[in-house]
Amino acid sequence: MSQPVVPLGRPRAERADAARNREQLLATARAMMAELGADKVTMDGLAERAGLGKGTVYRRFGTRAGIFLALLDDDEHAFQQQVLTGPPPLGPGADPVQRLIAYGRARTEFLTAHHVIARAALDRNRPVPAGEGVGFTRAHIRMLLGLARPAAFADLGSLTVQLTSALEGPLLIFLSVPRPDPSTPPDTTALAASWQTLIEHLCDA
Repeated sequence: MSQPVVPLGRPRAERADAARNREQLLATARAMMAELGADKVTMDGLAERAGLGKGTVYRRFGTRAGIFLALLDDDEHAFQQQVLTGPPPLGPGADPVQRLIAYGRARTEFLTAHHVIARAALDRNRPVPAGEGVGFTRAHIRMLLGLARPAAFADLGSLTVQLTSALEGPLLIFLSVPRPDPSTPPDTTALAASWQTLIEHLCDA
């Protein structure tokens, strides 16, 4: 973006309406998922239940997968806010090694809890996306490694890539492999503990 957008005068009503419609559609989609399951959430059904026109839903999401991408994006932003401004050790104020451990544990829980939405967000005509959270994870890990400064690793950039893959990779693999029961969450119970062991050994904590 070459220049910041500075609003002049009163914002247009359409922008407020669009934001309101988005919140209504996301809340309705969540309610439908809880009641019916992700497989039963459709574009037409969402429009009818939300009391909005089909055109509004199609313009907002584009495809059925777009509904779940929007849900995932909404939750991803909430997760990132916890990391940036929430209480320690996930949020600021804790030792960087403890924050790395807390982030890995929280991220594993987040990805596991959202595996149904993530699978529903897949477009079968496109490859499995890396997702917005991967970039945030990479930047956050790099920042904390810079503070922790593990003595055995001079190339923190390469180490950051490896650690990011350790967190984000298992879910991407799970999403790309067909499963007899997609609603069953991946077994990630040991991943959080393994992450802590890995960070403690890297940083000699």
